[in-house]
Amino acid sequence: MSSTLALTVGLLALVGLLLTGVPIYLGFLLLNGAGIWYFFGSSGAGLFVNSVVDSLTSLNMTTIPLFVLMGEILFRSGAVEVVFDSVDRMIGRMRGRLYVFTIALSTVFGALCGSAVAVVALLGRSVLPIMHKRGYDIKLSAAVIQGGASLAPIIPPSLMAVIIGSMANVSISGLLVAGILPGLLLAGLSITYVYWMLWRDPGLAPREDASSAGSPRTGRLRALLNLLPFLFIIFSVMGLMLLGIATPSESAATGVVGSIVTAAYYRKLSLRMLRESIASATRISTMILIIVAASILFGQLLAFTGATTDLVNWVTKLDVHPQIMFWLLMVVPFIICMFIDQLAFMLVAIPLYAPVVSTMGYDPIWFWTQFSINMTLASLTPPFGYTMYALRAAAPDLITLKQVFDASWPITWVFVIGMVVMTAVPGIITIVPQLLK
Repeated sequence: MSSTLALTVGLLALVGLLLTGVPIYLGFLLLNGAGIWYFFGSSGAGLFVNSVVDSLTSLNMTTIPLFVLMGEILFRSGAVEVVFDSVDRMIGRMRGRLYVFTIALSTVFGALCGSAVAVVALLGRSVLPIMHKRGYDIKLSAAVIQGGASLAPIIPPSLMAVIIGSMANVSISGLLVAGILPGLLLAGLSITYVYWMLWRDPGLAPREDASSAGSPRTGRLRALLNLLPFLFIIFSVMGLMLLGIATPSESAATGVVGSIVTAAYYRKLSLRMLRESIASATRISTMILIIVAASILFGQLLAFTGATTDLVNWVTKLDVHPQIMFWLLMVVPFIICMFIDQLAFMLVAIPLYAPVVSTMGYDPIWFWTQFSINMTLASLTPPFGYTMYALRAAAPDLITLKQVFDASWPITWVFVIGMVVMTAVPGIITIVPQLLK
């Protein structure tokens, strides 16, 4: 059997396994095990075991459970309520202020946990009812919440950046800091979209939004002071890396310490909360680590069987301009991830894409950052974007699934425009990682 035919059969078998309800990590491990047994027989057992052990014992892998634990502590401690109130007070009175508030809050939460589902669930339960009560348009509110939540996997510390960096063998610290400017750009484009919509239809927001946001300067100063512990966490994670003082693993560890100190500062720290956070982080991290190890093993299997070489040769013979090839590589996951889980796609795509990225001469930090942004779109697009269903589940009495679907498309195209801008001006992605060199 040729390597190309074997790859096709293997992928079809994986799809069949996943359709039966088998967990992603188990299905992928079974596929790898079957592939190694077919090509190498019993002698391939050593390859299987050594690859998994080497992957799971890599120092870079410690970043994953530490980032997960940091997010769990911050959310379970209830310290995010302080962020919610502080950001609300600092924005002040303005037309459509809750739209801006939602995007700003999502940016802060994204820097604290990196989970789009967690952010959209929180905003769906807390912000959406307030927006509805004050007369904000429900569809535009849903669009802003989904778009803001989708910043979480982009803005560092991003768990997706760690996973992609581990799978693609790219600098994790580079990928982490590369998301800073793209995240701010996408947040700015989202706000621009909101005010363009308000210019077209002023009725999408109430004329007066009398709330505590109009508090005096002393209230805003107090709100800024309340945010300082969270700014310290962000600095301890990103600042230490940018200054060259700490590695990603060390920065993640300081982030965990910072989250514990912050929870204690707000008198939210307890042994029960720590036990629950550690237990939840252990479950999530174990699943992610097994998936990453399985993906690395899949890439090695592709290289051993010659499928990687065949793919590179095929791409080279196409004689396609690198820009056209880039958008082809982006369109494929954009469409496919409308129907399958993004993590499942990443497991297969990253080992296949990595040699093509090298062959086409793309800057790996630039390409994989764009790829991660594209992956966030998978959670926004119907019919199976999980962020949409999380929002619907968080506010079932306020919004229908059709309204959620309708709200997802405009913000999806806002993100696509952002990717076009970052293709035209790649420095938006690469300038900050260059500071680490």
